[in-house]
Amino acid sequence: MQYTEIMVRYGELSTKGKNRKSFIGRLHGNVTKVLKDFPDLKLQPHRDRLHIKLNGTDATPVMDKLKRVFGIQTFSLSVKVSKDFEEVKKTAIEMMHEAYKPGDSFKVATKRSDHTYPLDTNQINLQLGDVICDEFPDIPVDVKHPDIKISVEVRQDGIYLSYLTIKGAGGLPVGTAGKAMLMLSGGIDSPVAGYYAMKRGVDIEMVHFFSPPYTSVQALNKAKELTSKLTVYGGNIKFIEVPFTEIQETIKNKVPEGYLMTVQRRFMLRLTDLIREKEGGLAIFNGEAVGQVASQTLESMAAINDVTTTPILRPVATMDKTEIIRVAEDIDTFDLSIQPFEDCCTIFAPPSPKTKPNMEKTREYESVLDIDGLIQRSMDGIKETIIEHGEHFMDNDQEEINDLL
Repeated sequence: MQYTEIMVRYGELSTKGKNRKSFIGRLHGNVTKVLKDFPDLKLQPHRDRLHIKLNGTDATPVMDKLKRVFGIQTFSLSVKVSKDFEEVKKTAIEMMHEAYKPGDSFKVATKRSDHTYPLDTNQINLQLGDVICDEFPDIPVDVKHPDIKISVEVRQDGIYLSYLTIKGAGGLPVGTAGKAMLMLSGGIDSPVAGYYAMKRGVDIEMVHFFSPPYTSVQALNKAKELTSKLTVYGGNIKFIEVPFTEIQETIKNKVPEGYLMTVQRRFMLRLTDLIREKEGGLAIFNGEAVGQVASQTLESMAAINDVTTTPILRPVATMDKTEIIRVAEDIDTFDLSIQPFEDCCTIFAPPSPKTKPNMEKTREYESVLDIDGLIQRSMDGIKETIIEHGEHFMDNDQEEINDLL
């Protein structure tokens, strides 16, 4: 069957009242970015649907991308026909032949926004149901839990039929809940935290700390590749590289070993907060899970949070590692996250970090450092990149590694 469009149904947008128009506009923009590789598509956003006209484009790869865009509840492959009811019958029968398997039940469900059409919803349901039963004599009708549901929408510009409804990612369109910074390491947890932030409509910008020569170009590009993995949910993401070598070396030389991690994380949070202020962000997200490592005990979190009053949101805080891994596998970041390129969170890691750092001692050890100078030099070295949907960063690196070998 030659399908003419994909009909996208909104999720939580239906509850947004006066903000509905801006939410739909944001979703339209996000879908446009994600589908940029399909130039023949035409997107038409309406109050209750987003229509994607295929214009001959293969629907399968388009639907694969739509499945991950936040703000979409469901979508269906649809065929638009004229209001000639004989053509409607013919198309419904063709759909049933495509969908039917022995033992299947069916129903017809009609919505009619064009109330001038001569048949009402019950008449359409009954007449199409009769035609289908004539074509498939043994097929049962099941109005509550049918195996096949022929959906009919009578609109001003024609009649749309579909039977295959695909579940979307749900949530809110990315960008409708404001902007925040995500502290992105190269590990498993922070990309999952970013995924959950984006699902609630947050426009995240990645803040990644790197410490050459202790961390490699491969580690940096691994973080960029993780960012690219998340662009499927809402489009391009800003990636902010923050040089951290001088700060880590200074802390290692001047702070007692047990407090290295605590002081280091305090600097990371200070820098992220300054970037947030510069970028107009409202909060900071990270991938901390309570009790997972020494820097993620409640005592450590309190000592680290001491440097800011900005909200710190931790979407995976109460999740087990196995739960986080399961989500990472679902969003296709796990295999990349476990690649063995060291990031700055693992270098200089003390063998016995304080799990319950004393706040006063933390401040005392930090007071001997040139905090303002270290922070300013790091801020001066920041580099920003826009990671676009579909970009890759690891393949070229691997070729460079092979050349060196």
